[in-house]
Amino acid sequence: MTGLSRRDCLQRTLTLLAAAGAAPGAAKASGAVRNSPAANQAGIKLAEVLGIGQESRWRLARQIGVNHAIVSVDGALRKVPREQYEETLAKIKATYDAAGLTIAGVESHPVPAEKIKLGLPGRDEEIENYIAAIKALAKVGIPMVCYNWMAGLGWYRTNQAVPARGGALTSEFDYPTAEKQGLTKWGKISEEKIWDNLEYFLKAVIPVAEKANVQMALHPDDPPLSPLRGIGRILTSAANYRRLMNIVPSPVNGVTFCQANFKLMGENIEALAREWCAEKKIFFVHFRDVEGTREHFVETFHDNGPTDMARMLQVYHESGFNGPMRPDHAPTMEGESNEHPGYAMVGKVFAIGYMKGILDGLRIPYA
Repeated sequence: MTGLSRRDCLQRTLTLLAAAGAAPGAAKASGAVRNSPAANQAGIKLAEVLGIGQESRWRLARQIGVNHAIVSVDGALRKVPREQYEETLAKIKATYDAAGLTIAGVESHPVPAEKIKLGLPGRDEEIENYIAAIKALAKVGIPMVCYNWMAGLGWYRTNQAVPARGGALTSEFDYPTAEKQGLTKWGKISEEKIWDNLEYFLKAVIPVAEKANVQMALHPDDPPLSPLRGIGRILTSAANYRRLMNIVPSPVNGVTFCQANFKLMGENIEALAREWCAEKKIFFVHFRDVEGTREHFVETFHDNGPTDMARMLQVYHESGFNGPMRPDHAPTMEGESNEHPGYAMVGKVFAIGYMKGILDGLRIPYA
């Protein structure tokens, strides 16, 4: 994948388009206008991050045909005791339902979890909150949690205002620049310690999630290298993912397949997507692209990176993936604030249109 030129990618895309009628499960081409997809129909569930109270973004999402929302709930749940989690989530879900949006999952931890990731005093209390949140999510019908194990730092960039096509702003990571910033306030934390903290969490939480039928989709480290400013990072390879899934084997212990991060790991993302889809371990896809290596990369628009994005959508379809998929980390475009790099809306509108065009051209169903 990473060795393909843009010309090669385009040729492969045209070949796929020509052969789309023969793709597994593909509809035969016709002159009929495609009906708008419904939230409950089969296929990939196109989704967008739509925050609580961001009704303008909700309306825009619905106007471009997005039926599924990915929501952060930790801000709401941290304000109430565990006994009120279900009531709070039910009210949140009702507002999205009324707007015509199905919550396909929550992203980031549903409750604060930094003490768990760092192994600090108070982590058991956080785990009890986490267990209560999973039970509440199940009761209100929210089926998936996309969480991460990036202790102390979260996803990390050294420059969040790199000029891109037409003056849009994108983000960049440069490892030497990060190293010059020195250690964080947490000092040095070994990978072994981070693994121990993850195992402690998984053994407490995955059995509860399995009983509740809530999928736990672990996001890779971004960037996928270790250590980062002194802190060990462990979700940096497919091999490490296989290790984590074997710590507590369960049908709900799986992956958020952020394809750009797996690409930066040096993995064959097409083969890996097929493998984990076959094992029903990919619960959520972050659809994005980057140019570079894990030590130095720049995020791209969805249509001008090195990955054959049409091919990847075909791979997910052929592999039977029908979970939520959202475009991630689009550049900030004209007229927008860069206050939240990667999460402005115009680039996401463009990305959704790009994805829909590919999906329709390949006759791949989506909801």
